[in-house]
Amino acid sequence: MIRLIKEQDLPEILDIYNDAIVNTTAVYTDELSTMEERQSWMRQKEVQQIPIFVYEEEGRIAGFATYGPFRAWPLYKYTVEHSIYIRASYRQKGIASQLLERLIKEAKEKGYHTLIAGIDSSNSGSFALHQKYGFVEVGVIKEVAHKFDRWLDLVFLQKFL
Repeated sequence: MIRLIKEQDLPEILDIYNDAIVNTTAVYTDELSTMEERQSWMRQKEVQQIPIFVYEEEGRIAGFATYGPFRAWPLYKYTVEHSIYIRASYRQKGIASQLLERLIKEAKEKGYHTLIAGIDSSNSGSFALHQKYGFVEVGVIKEVAHKFDRWLDLVFLQKFL
């Protein structure tokens, strides 16, 4: 079931996010996040009135999704960039699809015009998911980060709402 985040979800959110840092190229950092950082992140989203959705299954957080400003400049105000993270043991079960559908619906209702996804070029699952929902590739920044002893390319996809 998809619902809005609660404070008590943060330990599981932190676990999911840190697993993505340690084991994937979904996050371009090698520094683990802390509970204080996740709390600050949640508070910032609340102040900005930006939802964080969680997918809960049998009392466990299987994944989460949110969006945020694409750039800080005022004329980008109709464009948001989103992120979706799924616990490793829950991947390939359609949870990311449900969360993405919810984000698209929410962003449309809030009057946004464009949804952006920044995806590592090796993440074929995320590419397939986004293409299924009408996202199109609009650019690549080559060798923008270095992780796991290799250079990473960041691909941008967008969807007009």
